[in-house]
Amino acid sequence: MPFFNFINKEDKMIKEEKQIITLPDGREIIISTGKLAKQAHGSVELRMGNTHMLATVVSSFGAREGVDFLPLTVDYREKFAADGRFPGGFLKREGRPTDQEILVMRLVDRILRPMFPSDYHAEVQIMISLNSHDPNVKPDALAALAASTAIALSDIPFNGPISECRVARIDGSFIINPSSLELANADIDLMVGASADSVAMVEGEMNEVSEAEMIEAIKVGHEAIKVQCAAQLELAAKIGVSSEKREYSHENHNEDLKTRIKSETYDAVYAVANEGLGKDERSIKFKAVKTDWIAKLSENEVEEYDSKLIGVYYHDVEKEAIRNLVLSEGKRLDGRATTEIRPIWCEVDYLYSPHGSAVFTRGETQSLTTVTLGSATDVNRLDGVTHQGHESFYLHYNFPPFSTGEARMKFNVSRREIGHGNLAQRALKKMIPADNPYTVRIVSDILESNGSSSMATVCAGTMALMDAGIKIQKPVSGIAMGLISDEKDPNNYAVLSDILGDEDHLGDMDFKICGTADGITACQMDIKVQGLSYEILDKALNQAKEGRLHILDKIVETIAEPRVQLKPQTPKIIVLKVPKSTIGGIIGPGGKIIQELQASTETNISIEEVDNMGVVEILGTDQEKIDLAVEQIKSIAFMPEIGAIYKGKVKSIMPYGAFIGISPNTDGLVHISELAWERVDNVEDVLKEGDTIEVKLIAIDERSGKLKLSRKVLLPKPEKQTK
Repeated sequence: MPFFNFINKEDKMIKEEKQIITLPDGREIIISTGKLAKQAHGSVELRMGNTHMLATVVSSFGAREGVDFLPLTVDYREKFAADGRFPGGFLKREGRPTDQEILVMRLVDRILRPMFPSDYHAEVQIMISLNSHDPNVKPDALAALAASTAIALSDIPFNGPISECRVARIDGSFIINPSSLELANADIDLMVGASADSVAMVEGEMNEVSEAEMIEAIKVGHEAIKVQCAAQLELAAKIGVSSEKREYSHENHNEDLKTRIKSETYDAVYAVANEGLGKDERSIKFKAVKTDWIAKLSENEVEEYDSKLIGVYYHDVEKEAIRNLVLSEGKRLDGRATTEIRPIWCEVDYLYSPHGSAVFTRGETQSLTTVTLGSATDVNRLDGVTHQGHESFYLHYNFPPFSTGEARMKFNVSRREIGHGNLAQRALKKMIPADNPYTVRIVSDILESNGSSSMATVCAGTMALMDAGIKIQKPVSGIAMGLISDEKDPNNYAVLSDILGDEDHLGDMDFKICGTADGITACQMDIKVQGLSYEILDKALNQAKEGRLHILDKIVETIAEPRVQLKPQTPKIIVLKVPKSTIGGIIGPGGKIIQELQASTETNISIEEVDNMGVVEILGTDQEKIDLAVEQIKSIAFMPEIGAIYKGKVKSIMPYGAFIGISPNTDGLVHISELAWERVDNVEDVLKEGDTIEVKLIAIDERSGKLKLSRKVLLPKPEKQTK
């Protein structure tokens, strides 16, 4: 028998280091490294409760030729094993990412991307996996912390660390990273991303809160993030990570060329920017300035100068001229003042067949939005690792290439489309009344885009909902705010209302705020510069409120309130509650009865168990056929009431009485003593099988549930004869 001598080499192979982050309420987050994924350039395990997350980062040591941007990929995946479940579908393998996973990827990407050096162009891949799921721990609030820690433990150049946390206000108190159960009672649900010095990302939804309340929540989140950033640095120090990062050289520059392009094109670029032109005309004139400058070069200069560098330096001139125009003259590319909103036109009931439709156009951005109403069978079903269930209100956002005048291939829904749709959905969903019987699907198709298309979706969605007759609590509008700031003078800045696409690209902030006249319902902010002050944030929020109210006025001018009468093509919905015991009878063997009923009445019928009752939804456009479906379901799910009078058919006769069918599935007994006031010796002297008679339900046996009926109580009682 062979003998195996196992030598424990754990001490030589593994040197794990840990750092504990304590949240304000005493819960702990543990970040550790040294055990797993050691060939990655940086790796970290994160634990909170029973949640386990692994984050890794790898970066190429050189940039690919021709790449002048940061090719960053953030991939977040939730393993079904983390929840002790099998993947759905035929293959039984995790497939393409769910919308929830994509939203987490975007959250992480948006906070990390601005933190890399602007001249770092090597490919960076961050992979985050959820390997154990604790229902009391929301993993989306931890993913950025794990990713940033992995980078902090590597030699990859990074201006971090950063982190993200969720801030919720519950019963007036703020909680960091609450559980799903706690979050259900929150009136503020905000994700905050920041470095130790400044806030760089905000996203969330609220119950019509004020601007001051939102800023307070951001401050609470930032304080928690400062602790998490410090913990990352302490862990890096424990494993001896040097503050010196890897050397790289991904850009070659020609300072003489840069200076020449600026000196010879700046005035012409500034003049074009100052004309207040539309998007296409402005683009043509900017290109003409560059083309004219190149045309004046000598043959030797054309050969000497790098055409890519010419493009880079000319773009820098455009950026500087446009920003200086705003800061020095308070004037924007399209001629507007900083607080001015682009012209708006709206129209509802634009399409005949959809149940609700609207067009919202603001400047050169346009959304055509539809609303479709359905039953419980039309809900959006969610079957992820951390999210299971369904949505009865959901919104889809589409961004076709033609909306920006481009011809390019479009295959799957992009991450951007999922993110913008989610923001608009969160902005509107709290205005859907709790007693709304319909499943609601909104689809926004962006037909033109020059900035703020997600906010156009919110505005068009509000109008389309009202056009569909959904009794929304209040109309909602949205606006995107921008920022132009002077790097040398922090007091010299301009907050821009309703930004253009170029202002988003060349500016320092994209801050989308949605809300009603009474408060904010959703927001999303991305900052491209470090050091955003709360003074600027406060100004942006209050300036946004003015713009939001202006847009709301335009919406209300178009449609002031939801339709009272539904459109002819809109399905009507009837909701019935039936005994749980009757659900099987309504469905029938193999669904036979409910399928036949839908076919014969041309309705859509769904049934589910809620609170120990059956809830039946009947959806149709023909009221007579809906009524017929209601009548038949009530007949199947018959609930007899003591004291009620029923018309029934004699089904069988016994020596002691007669059984009467008062519904297709319900019989009751009329005892011989309850047939008439006078004495009856033979039941058949009074009734025959097949007779139709009226009876009254006088009692239900508590043990057996048998019905006791009476015929005589419905007959005139004979007067007593006097002797």
